[in-house]
Amino acid sequence: MTFLTETGASGTTREIPPGIIPRGAVPIDDETARLEALRRTGLLDSEPEPAFDDLVSWACDHFRVPIALVSLLDADRQWFKARRGLAVQETPRDIAFCRFTIRQSLPMVVEDAACDPRFQNNPLVLGEPHIRFYAGAPIINRDGLALGSVCLIDTVPRSFGTVDRMVLAQLTVTALAAIERRQYEKLQDESRQG
Repeated sequence: MTFLTETGASGTTREIPPGIIPRGAVPIDDETARLEALRRTGLLDSEPEPAFDDLVSWACDHFRVPIALVSLLDADRQWFKARRGLAVQETPRDIAFCRFTIRQSLPMVVEDAACDPRFQNNPLVLGEPHIRFYAGAPIINRDGLALGSVCLIDTVPRSFGTVDRMVLAQLTVTALAAIERRQYEKLQDESRQG
């Protein structure tokens, strides 16, 4: 069983059992467990679903960005469970901005990708969709594993304030609730059939 540890202001540490994610917890760095948790969701390569499509539509409208995604990071690809403003269904993981997002607890914001050394030579910046602005927040499950992210993309640089970051982080809670509801309904269907 994997436990998170939390360090208090006094320097003392305590273990936090699975299922309880403290505010601001850094996702557990266990790629095997993360991929297994992602596969258990049954989301990869699944059909579009209103809960996720509505989320990205709302995000585009609210933040006034041309692209919003619910992105899931598989072993070698970034696959989009929901997308608005982007034609492709997936991109290689090694060029995905979200590969950085899933390593942290707070939203990652790149106000101008052309000026960021991590991304300035990225094919997604130099070519379609010509990313300049990116903001993504990790979708962290109850076991502390980052499944993917909710992200926003624009073709022009822009700033992204504290309130914007809070709203984006809240969208990941909405995404996780949709994932959990989907898993619960699947279990209910299986128990009725079996």
